[in-house]
Amino acid sequence: MNASDRTPADLLRSALTADPGRPLITFYDDATGERVELSVATFANWVAKTANLLQGDLAAGPGDRLALLLPAHWQSAVWLLASASVGVTVEIGGDPADADVVVSGPDTLEEARACTGERTALALRPLGGRFPQAPAGFSDYAVEVPGQGDRFAPFVPVDPDTPALAVDGMELSGAELVGRAREDAERLGLTAGSRLLTGGGYGTWEGLSAGLYAPLAAGASVVLCRRLDRLSADELRRRVESERVTATVGVPGA
Repeated sequence: MNASDRTPADLLRSALTADPGRPLITFYDDATGERVELSVATFANWVAKTANLLQGDLAAGPGDRLALLLPAHWQSAVWLLASASVGVTVEIGGDPADADVVVSGPDTLEEARACTGERTALALRPLGGRFPQAPAGFSDYAVEVPGQGDRFAPFVPVDPDTPALAVDGMELSGAELVGRAREDAERLGLTAGSRLLTGGGYGTWEGLSAGLYAPLAAGASVVLCRRLDRLSADELRRRVESERVTATVGVPGA
């Protein structure tokens, strides 16, 4: 990646320039059997659309705080990079009552209703499907995002030294986040072309780094597995082989 990258959005732009067609995130939900693979280009397109939704329809900008109430999921990764593109601070599992925007999965809707600002809900159904009926008081992400623009430009340039992420009781600027991601990539032995399989959640820095930021910083890709504990040892071995995995984090028995 480019040594001058100082925000997560910079890392994504560099990845798009280097090799837009390579896989970036391969997501499995081992409760439903879902598998989704997103190239750098496809992921960047989702990020651009979501950033346009966030900046335009939800009127969010630098200094605003977004409570992210989502599990480890490819759509969660999209929201993390979209928020970074706009300059919004993401609070992982943050208090909706203190947030300007809340983004919720189907299991945290009651908690999310404490937000007096904008509320968006994700059904987390296969292929990004919508709710059968949008939850009361929320916009349905799967309904709102498809019509957004495929290119994004922030109204205000994102300052890499302002808060980008709050997790584990700490707050990281964009530049600090990128620095930590690079350190983690080196520690994990990730280089361009590496394939990291992780079963970790997105509730900690370690889970977020392994599940998104470190592979992105290294020019690698991630196989993000939700509910990995449902696999037998043989099923896990076959996945590691079929996905050409070179490193694992948060994998039972590994």
